[in-house]
Amino acid sequence: MSLAQVHYTSAAPGDEGTAGRFTAVGAGVSGALLAEIEPLLRHELPEGFPDRPSDDELRSLPQSFTYAALSDGSRLVSRSAPVRETGGGAGPGVRFHAHAVHLPPGVPLPGDRLPVEAWRSPHWVAVTPGGAIPDPLTLPPGPAAVSEGLDDFAVSRGPWLAAVLADLRRASDAEAAEGRPVVLVERQCADVARWLGLASVTLPRESAERLTFTTYTRRPGSSAVRVAGVLPEDAEAARAAGLRVHACAGQAPSGGGTDDVWATTVARIWRSRSPELFREARELPGEPFAAGPLAVTALCAGIALGPDERAAAAGWAADRPYALDAKRTGQLVEALTSPGIDDRTGPEFDAAGRLFGALEGRCPAPVTAPLAAMLVTEAVRGGNGSLELPRREAFVGPEGAAVTERLGPEILTELSDTTGSRSVARTVQLLRVARLLGVDGTDSLPGVVGRLAPALLAEAAAATTEAAADEGGAGAEGPPGFAPALLELLDEQFEVRTALLGALDRIAPQDPGAVARFLERVALPFTGTQALPHLRMCAEVPAAMATLGGDRAAVWHRVLRAAGLSPFAEPLVLRTAVGLVWEDRAPTVEEARLLLDAATSDSHRVAGTWARLVDAALGASAAEPSPTGTPSAGTHSIASSTASPDGAAALAHDLLRGFPEEIGGRERAGLLLLDLVRELRTGAPDPDWAETVRTLCAQAEPVEPALRERAHAALVERLLAPDRPGAELYAFVHGDDAELIAAYDRTARTETVRTRLRTQPAYAADCFTVWTAHPHAGKAWPPVAAALLDEVLRPAVRAMSAEDVAEVEATVGRTGSSGRADAFRTWNRSSTLGRLGRRIAGRVRRG
Repeated sequence: MSLAQVHYTSAAPGDEGTAGRFTAVGAGVSGALLAEIEPLLRHELPEGFPDRPSDDELRSLPQSFTYAALSDGSRLVSRSAPVRETGGGAGPGVRFHAHAVHLPPGVPLPGDRLPVEAWRSPHWVAVTPGGAIPDPLTLPPGPAAVSEGLDDFAVSRGPWLAAVLADLRRASDAEAAEGRPVVLVERQCADVARWLGLASVTLPRESAERLTFTTYTRRPGSSAVRVAGVLPEDAEAARAAGLRVHACAGQAPSGGGTDDVWATTVARIWRSRSPELFREARELPGEPFAAGPLAVTALCAGIALGPDERAAAAGWAADRPYALDAKRTGQLVEALTSPGIDDRTGPEFDAAGRLFGALEGRCPAPVTAPLAAMLVTEAVRGGNGSLELPRREAFVGPEGAAVTERLGPEILTELSDTTGSRSVARTVQLLRVARLLGVDGTDSLPGVVGRLAPALLAEAAAATTEAAADEGGAGAEGPPGFAPALLELLDEQFEVRTALLGALDRIAPQDPGAVARFLERVALPFTGTQALPHLRMCAEVPAAMATLGGDRAAVWHRVLRAAGLSPFAEPLVLRTAVGLVWEDRAPTVEEARLLLDAATSDSHRVAGTWARLVDAALGASAAEPSPTGTPSAGTHSIASSTASPDGAAALAHDLLRGFPEEIGGRERAGLLLLDLVRELRTGAPDPDWAETVRTLCAQAEPVEPALRERAHAALVERLLAPDRPGAELYAFVHGDDAELIAAYDRTARTETVRTRLRTQPAYAADCFTVWTAHPHAGKAWPPVAAALLDEVLRPAVRAMSAEDVAEVEATVGRTGSSGRADAFRTWNRSSTLGRLGRRIAGRVRRG
């Protein structure tokens, strides 16, 4: 089919107000299309060109070769070239002539050539044909641009090759039709055409046909093409317009330029002068721009690739183990395992491991043996803990024996090393490789497991803490990174599983909470015949707490049953159970009593749980019943316990008897203080109560506030009782202890004491005697006694009947002296007179 042609030339000198005109238009090109075509054909010469250029200067001016898509689906291929002005006038002496070929929708160039192949066609003309234009006129393509010097050009543009081809691929996408052009900066517009020639060979046919372009323009931002070539002097303006610019005419860029693996593979093939490989790669299955088929083809052809490209090749082949014949499979394995490669990465080894797994059993052992050897060598020497290791059967032949001989001593040396730190993943990997190669590590196993067990807990805890920090306080829920390999190790090696579980069970009593948290994230297989009482308890506690909620006693019983051992037979199960249930807090007094009664003192002594019982007693709440059973004023709860204080005192008494050698220091003083509280409330303590309380508080420093408050309360309550010994009261008053006297003052002001004063004349008489008997006893007592007389006793006496007041007076006289009775009458009369005086003053004011 013949194609319509269009000729366009710039305005002649003296033609004011016109940019150019069509000099010839072939049949079938409508006026509407000509309006769309005209901007594509205009040619703007570079700045600074001479007014009257020489022939060499004229030939050096850029030519614009354009391939554009039109709105009706047709396309235009054109060349705009500068020509010398032969007419008269004062013009610059240079104009341009554009020659274009119109391609209707679906119609290719003759020979089904791509547009870029017409770049060097000899049929492009710089003058309008004279006379009638042949209609239609054909344009057979000339020598293909891809056949002349593209290999040399690709090598010369090596630093830019991958980045430019990556952008040209993206520009050829169907979705990129509305995108802004990629700008290629070259000194010669022919080099822009060569870039497009590289793309036409590299890209699939449909992508290459979508790649519209112009090899030269002064205004790339307004170009309706996907690729635009500019001269170096116009590059900055293109950057300022926000376009993607590749300055291929300047200094070579540093670095690789792109992370597009497909593009870097294409670049390596071009630099190896092997463009025929693109056709071979298209015959392999895969996405059009997948790097795998290209990388496999290049490696099989002996082209050296980088680690990302090798990883892509191995990954592609692993997903399609039947896509390659035996010859190319062997070539690929040989290329991947070449001893000259020293830049392999983790992803590449992972892909190689997947390839080995896909080929194992499908290919002869000599083909896959190099892969197996490379993988285990990397596992030992490279420290890659994420590798998918081969199966043991891969190392039974002579190749496996050679690998074992080379790596076995290194494995044993590292496993036996007790200095420095070795990660869990590294230890697990070494143990797995040792088994694969048949290396006997029996002698080193106890030491290895002894270091591995605590490292498991430490690394898991560190991973949780790090995840919590990254997530704003929420800890990681999933297993740590080493978990899959660890579980595979335990599944593969019975002796390692037995030793490791035993080691974890032995260290569980030291930190059962950490072991329990670890087991929640890593489900270790301990369902066999090993006893493992502590591990079983640690595994049971989450379900027990979820089921029984806040009933810690019930949780403790259930966890203890999971051990399968009695605390009498194995006291350490006590420590594990207590650590699991009360990890971060002390038991309540009731819970401590349960623990104490659950085992003998010898069992608690061996387990060390007696210390938790001491904490429970010393940390009990200060809330306690007053002398009549109502809470004392001024007391408050310090701990979370709801235990009765009498229970804490009784617990302290039993602990002092059960662990006399173990409890010492401030804890012993604190328990003795609690025991004194018990005796003050229920028995007959030894003399010198106040001094004993002061001494024990000093020995228990820093004493818990609740304990100090309880001891003071018990002492002053006993001193406020009617039957308190006079000697103890005298010693208390004259001890001049401001803190104890303040506690006495607070208790004397409670409603319990006030009620007793109002209803028991004998008690009121006794308090009057005490509060008036020691007017010069130090500095703390006199003001407190005077205040109690005026603010506590006086209101109580005022509320009594006359008979009760008389009984108080008589009792004061019987228990004291006649002078004491006179003192009471005087004290009481002054209060009465004061009351009468206040009444009279009130009446006067009202009058």
